[in-house]
Amino acid sequence: MQELHCDILIAGSGLGGTAAALAAAETGAHVILTGETGWLGGQATEQGVPLDEHPWIEQFGCNASYRRFRDGVRAHYRRNYPLSYAAQKDRTLNPGAAWVSGLSFEPRAGRAVLEEMLAPLRSAGLLRFLPGLKPAAVECRGDRIEAVLFRESRGERELLISARQIIDATELGDLLPLARVEYVTGAESIHETGEPSAPETADPLKQQGFTHLAAVDYIPGGNFVIEKPANYAKFRPRFESLCAFGCGMTSLFAPGMLDESGEMVRLPEYKKCIWNFRRVLCRGNFRPGVFPSDITMLMNGNECRGVPLVGIGEEARRRALAEARELTLSLIYFLQTELENAQGGCGFPGIRLRGDVFGTSDGLAPYPYIREARRIRAEFTVKEQHFRRDWPGNEKGPVKFFDSIGVGGYRIDVHEPPKSSHNGATNVTDALTGTSHLQQIPLGSLIPVRMENLLAGCKNIGSTHLTNGCFRLHCTEWNIGEAAGALAAFALARKSSPRAVRNTPELLADFQRLLIRRGVELDWTIPSCGQSYAGYHSGIPDWYWGEARP
Repeated sequence: MQELHCDILIAGSGLGGTAAALAAAETGAHVILTGETGWLGGQATEQGVPLDEHPWIEQFGCNASYRRFRDGVRAHYRRNYPLSYAAQKDRTLNPGAAWVSGLSFEPRAGRAVLEEMLAPLRSAGLLRFLPGLKPAAVECRGDRIEAVLFRESRGERELLISARQIIDATELGDLLPLARVEYVTGAESIHETGEPSAPETADPLKQQGFTHLAAVDYIPGGNFVIEKPANYAKFRPRFESLCAFGCGMTSLFAPGMLDESGEMVRLPEYKKCIWNFRRVLCRGNFRPGVFPSDITMLMNGNECRGVPLVGIGEEARRRALAEARELTLSLIYFLQTELENAQGGCGFPGIRLRGDVFGTSDGLAPYPYIREARRIRAEFTVKEQHFRRDWPGNEKGPVKFFDSIGVGGYRIDVHEPPKSSHNGATNVTDALTGTSHLQQIPLGSLIPVRMENLLAGCKNIGSTHLTNGCFRLHCTEWNIGEAAGALAAFALARKSSPRAVRNTPELLADFQRLLIRRGVELDWTIPSCGQSYAGYHSGIPDWYWGEARP
């Protein structure tokens, strides 16, 4: 068995893990980054989810390194793609012109940019990326992790990596049970957290649904109908509501409408439909005739709900993941064969799975989109009442965290029935519309209550089932990862521990200054006057709080 040693080991190569590796290696620390697949970028790349961000991302509320990533994506398209004249001149180019995102792009474009960002550090010998590895066991001594045993995702080869600091940036918090770290799964009760929207009884298996996305395009006159999935009849009832989504699928997949959807569009002109909802390539951004179709990601009607991924056995997890894949294939079969088309017939056989977008044989993403993982029991847990606008004491703004290491900006987004539906809401997201402030990320949420050299590096921080719905987004996960990587390196340089950094005023102040020098914003500000966010609402678009988005 091969053995390696490094200063900082990062398990998981999603956005959090990638940002952590970048931040740690840029300090001169020797870093090993592992991943289950060969992809960097997690939800932004191998999971196929276009960027979900707050509405001010182009101006503020964004780490400098994350802005480098976003700018790098646009530069990648400007260098390598035959853009239309209008797209060439567009400072805020959105290659996919997606309704959900101000910057949507093909997965391999995001991956290429992340590879470029890490390339100098790899050439300098400061960073090694070891793909295809999954944590299998952890060696601990007291309250410290000594080493992590990895096993090849598709083989028997084992690798033991020892490190002085460890960051868990895996999609499901895989290191936590292996190292016997205290953690939470599912929904906490109101009696534990005091959150007004929490259920009366805790339910560890009440976890947000996950989705296995697929890339498709549309070729009028083509016939790309897939084999009917074995359990299609079981899943079909879920797809009936798609016909009523925005302008509907019927007109959307008609050839005439497809041309219209390829035009350059800008808010508030976006049309709410599932074709341009998570589109990653809009052919109208490029010279006429270059691309036969847009490319979009299917993420409506195929969320696998009520099926937990943690707290269950390995065989049950495999069945759940297989069910999610079959659900997405069933959605595609429904669109291809049953959805009413513009001619009054059934189906759009020209919908084509694009396996080449991900490099997969079936057109599905290499990895499912995970909304909720195991969460550490942390030095500090962020709860709903910390940023509810209607909570007593929050009239002028959310609770300020003395140990802020960045910002997040998203409403509580939980896809399940609410505790109370007095306002007619059918899910938690709608029930809490208009109640959420913008958030800060406290350093204490990255630090476990006991383990001394382990940090949370993505959606496994000290949040609750509810507040996880705010902190799981792309730019926030990047911020969490960057802070974790910077903190691990800072603690080593100061011969301290992450916990001591947080609880020693002088060390905390120095660390926060380091983050500011890196271009991390520790609080929300109004750029025009530098005023602290506090209770500022007037510049927030109505749709952010839940009213109909344009």
